[in-house]
Amino acid sequence: MPPTLRSERLHLEPYSPEDEEDFVALFQDRRVSQWMGDGPSTEAEDRALFGRIFTKVYAKDLFDVWAVRRDGRYVGHAEIKPSEEVQGHEIVYALTPDAWGSGLGRELAETIVAHGFGTLGLTEVHATVAAPNSASLALLEKIGFEHVRDIAEDDGSTTCVLTRRFVNRPHSLPATAPPVTAVLVPGRFLCDRGFRAAGVTPR
Repeated sequence: MPPTLRSERLHLEPYSPEDEEDFVALFQDRRVSQWMGDGPSTEAEDRALFGRIFTKVYAKDLFDVWAVRRDGRYVGHAEIKPSEEVQGHEIVYALTPDAWGSGLGRELAETIVAHGFGTLGLTEVHATVAAPNSASLALLEKIGFEHVRDIAEDDGSTTCVLTRRFVNRPHSLPATAPPVTAVLVPGRFLCDRGFRAAGVTPR
């Protein structure tokens, strides 16, 4: 079970069964799901995916997955997990559209990064982002990620791989963050990519 994380405005905690409707609504919103995994899924597929958070990810302690809340209200999804595709740990996050434009994406990414550096003791963290997702690419670059290579997908699209390496400058992290050793961020959102990387069939 992942630890609870807090930032100035966000609270990351393990999912509970009561979060199913909020999770499905997030993943069914095409403004969000267009950047996730292989794109939009059916409602039934997203409900099955939610169930596997408990029966696979939490039950087998595969990787950390959180519900993201602000003032007690569900505003997003976050995870950090090992990925063969990037040969290291990758972060993924998604926010509900009503939470966009307020700096929460950056705050969420930095919170997960601090967890990767501090609790997990990583020396670098990765993110994968669909090339057209300019907003996520810009955000990651602002917090120290570098574009290191591209992945040519089977459908002809391009996925950018970004990496942030640990720099021993604790003052560059949020004041509430513990000492860390690496960073990570989102990209092509990917709850199911995370499951696949951990050997859990997403659909």
